[in-house]
Amino acid sequence: MNNRLISCFSQLRTSKRAALIPFITAGDPSLELTVSIMHTLVTAGADIIELGIPFSDPMADGPVIQRASERALLNGVSLRDVLAIVTDFRRDDQTTPIVLMGYLNPIEIMGYEAFAQSAQTAGVDGVLIVDLPPEEAVDLVNILKKHKLDPIFLLAPTSTTERIQQICHLASGYLYYVSLKGVTGSANLDINAVSKKMLEIRQYTDLPIGVGFGIKDAATVAQVAKISDAVIVGSALVQRIETIATEHLLTELGDFLHTLRIALD
Repeated sequence: MNNRLISCFSQLRTSKRAALIPFITAGDPSLELTVSIMHTLVTAGADIIELGIPFSDPMADGPVIQRASERALLNGVSLRDVLAIVTDFRRDDQTTPIVLMGYLNPIEIMGYEAFAQSAQTAGVDGVLIVDLPPEEAVDLVNILKKHKLDPIFLLAPTSTTERIQQICHLASGYLYYVSLKGVTGSANLDINAVSKKMLEIRQYTDLPIGVGFGIKDAATVAQVAKISDAVIVGSALVQRIETIATEHLLTELGDFLHTLRIALD
């Protein structure tokens, strides 16, 4: 497990707090603003940042995050640009863990070894590849671990016991529990169902478990924080990036995330 992620979760455990993990898409609304947004989120209370790698066919993402990917691709943002963003962020922040989240295609094009090496050099801590099933992940997982990068996997309400065990065996860093069936930013959360699934997953792993998809506001954040180790917020932030004028963006994103941090604590 990556040192930054280990120390982040162990500090949170000591203070009996859940991690707040915002997701944004790299290069949205622009390459120049992404690093400033990341620093703003940390100041407002983010413990870990999930940085989306823009992709043309993001099948697990709802319309809000799909549009963010489209905007970033129109800005010409590539995987190398995403790594450059992390390098830039690390100039001023050596402690906040960064997890790249995306799809396999751009990584395959760069090559597993080249990607893992570049990600480690840039200061990435974990990698979550949405469309990489555990059955096909072993080669990449081994290369990531060699470069001290945590392979992070998704679990869903529909995950079988066998699948949960398989993923717990491969994963490190934390597990990402998709709290509902459907795409990001969709329906409302059934907190009891999430709680039951958490108990099942915890039988097979000591890894921290983060909950994401469908977490839109402070009330939901507070509920999820009681039953999980981390709360992941994506569409609610990305929607604000889409709609708020650039000159107000950093202030409003910071304010929004800060209200979530207060609710979470």
